[in-house]
Amino acid sequence: MNFQPVIGIEIHVELKTKSKMFSEGPVTFGMMPNTQTVKYDFGFPGVMPLVNKRAVQYGIQVAHALNMKIDQTLLFDRKNYFYSDLPKGYQITQQDHPIGSDGFIEIETTQGIKRIGIERAHLEEDTAKQLHLGDMTLVDYNRAGTPLIEIVSKPEIRTGEEAAKYVEGIKEIVTYLGVSDGKMEEGNLRCDVNISLMPYGSKVFGTKVEVKNLNSIANVKAALDYEINRQSEILLSGGVIEQETRRYDESKKQTVMMRKKTNAVDYKYFRDSNILPINLSDKFIDNVLASMEKLPSFYRKELKNLGLNTYEVEELIRSKELTVYFLDVVNIGCKDAKLLWNYLLVDVMSYMNKNEVGIEGLKFTKESLAELINLLVDKKINSKQAKEMLEIMVETGKTPGVLKEELGFEQLNDESEIYNIVSSVLEENAQSIADYKAGKDRALGYIVGQVMKKSRGKANPAVSKDIVLKLLKEKYDA
Repeated sequence: MNFQPVIGIEIHVELKTKSKMFSEGPVTFGMMPNTQTVKYDFGFPGVMPLVNKRAVQYGIQVAHALNMKIDQTLLFDRKNYFYSDLPKGYQITQQDHPIGSDGFIEIETTQGIKRIGIERAHLEEDTAKQLHLGDMTLVDYNRAGTPLIEIVSKPEIRTGEEAAKYVEGIKEIVTYLGVSDGKMEEGNLRCDVNISLMPYGSKVFGTKVEVKNLNSIANVKAALDYEINRQSEILLSGGVIEQETRRYDESKKQTVMMRKKTNAVDYKYFRDSNILPINLSDKFIDNVLASMEKLPSFYRKELKNLGLNTYEVEELIRSKELTVYFLDVVNIGCKDAKLLWNYLLVDVMSYMNKNEVGIEGLKFTKESLAELINLLVDKKINSKQAKEMLEIMVETGKTPGVLKEELGFEQLNDESEIYNIVSSVLEENAQSIADYKAGKDRALGYIVGQVMKKSRGKANPAVSKDIVLKLLKEKYDA
């Protein structure tokens, strides 16, 4: 490629408060249009804003997590523009004094660790939601006034991969903090990206194109990869990039123009006179930071200390709920973290996905899961028995101790007993012995399987295999 991409990202994060940013209106999702509103949401004359304390606390925590300087003077401005999704004719935001500034986040890419600078994070209120139906537009004011924190990166992202990792990192932080659900499919977290190209070695940025409302991390990467190729082709053919706003069409796998931009919009910002400056004391900020939830970096360290590899850690860290559950089971006394990871991320998750239940919907307790893993570690049951017991546990909630007794499960570890079973199996399977001697490795698996069958699943599989190999060599010259 002849050009260096220059990418900046604006992320709008809906804060998980009970009420809206400047009113007592409820914050909900999926309710009937215009049923979760108050007079303020419609911009009725005389309505007055009242700052949501919880939203401010969440803003402080996000700023701190992103290594930002926290502004101790809380000020709000009016961003003026007239559009159907803003009934007041202006949006209350923080233009001159964002709650956080000059921070960074570190991301891990295929090229290694990279630090991405963050210019600012500011609090504001969300707009109403518009539904375009042919030549008609409907407006749902349920969302109007929902608290947002907008996080603006510096133009230091260079690839679609870096952009995706950056968004993923921000999403992790806000969800682990508990300040947002971070569900992009529900609009809890929305992305706008700015992308331009400049010749390698140049310090002059090219013409910026904005891609609006990207609703998944995969689409962030796909849209930027497409846009980099599109702009490169235009420039290499002698064309000129026009400043415009585009959207990503997922069905076509390409960006599509929404509108041209001829010049910057003048929003005529000025201080909102209805909200007096609020000074945040050191004590207030310290108390807010002291109540912060643990960040993903804390959990990554904990999981790695338990012996999980990078893949296992990253698969688990995708869900805070699952990560906390996993560590709770370990702390209860589970003896093998890697074995627990396998049962939780494969068998239990399979059940949860199949039955559409969350971790809170499991019928068995964390103590039962720890007990099951420990029975396996202590060789009191084998893996086949453990999986059979787990299938019953998820359906009934019965404990492993009860199931072990009911099912008569007890792993057979006595080598002399296993020896007798193996001898009997070998005497009954001359053809399998001949197949094994002929180099057919599958025959070994069949013989071990017959041992397990004859022992009704109780024989220790590893010990059984060792004895089979020993007898094949000593008695059958195989």
